Formats: sequence, C-alpha cells, structure tokens
Amino acid sequence: MTPRRYSNDSNESYSDEEFVRVRLPKKNDGELFAIADQNLGAYKIRVMCADGKGRLGRIPGKIKKRMWIREGDLLIVKPWDFQDDKANILYRYTKTQASYLSRKRMLPEILDVF
Repeated sequence: MTPRRYSNDSNESYSDEEFVRVRLPKKNDGELFAIADQNLGAYKIRVMCADGKGRLGRIPGKIKKRMWIREGDLLIVKPWDFQDDKANILYRYTKTQASYLSRKRMLPEILDVF
C-alpha cells in the first residue's frame, strides 16, 4: 500500500474550476439579491433589491419558523408576477456567507455592503 501524498501539485487541477459554496439566485426564475431594510411586523419586511427597487417582502410560513430575518441581512427574493412592488423571501444568508459572496465579487455593487 503506497502512502498518500498531499502536495500542491495534485490540487492545481481543481483551481481552474469555480466552486460556489452557497445558494445563488436563479435568474431564469426571476430571483434577485436583496437587503432587509426595515422590519414591518406581521412577517413583512421592507427590502432593497438588486434592480434598485424597494419592495415589500413577505416571509412564507416555511421560512418564518426556521430562521429569523433582521435588518441588514442579505436575502434572495422573488418578485410577484402580478404586483411588482411585492416579493416573497426565499432564502437568508448568514454573515459568513454574505462576506464570502462579497469577497468573490458575486454581489451587485448596489448591495455590496459586506
């Protein structure tokens, strides 16, 4: 049995590929990055989206039991088809995930506050 060698030479083949460790918005489905601006109560939050519009975000029941959303959190939202000034909140990033996206320059400039 030969011992395993750990060297930088064997890992260089993986450096060409870009691995993303966090969930990204699906552009085909109309999902956007957003930042939570203001908690309004009753599971509603005012958000600033990547397209520059302010929207009223609704937290679905599936998410409101699992995670708490605070002001300044990075989110993924999906605007409603029939009312463009409202959106559903699909995902909340942790601070570590948000700083990772900022370092990799995956956030739009309007939202890059991390």
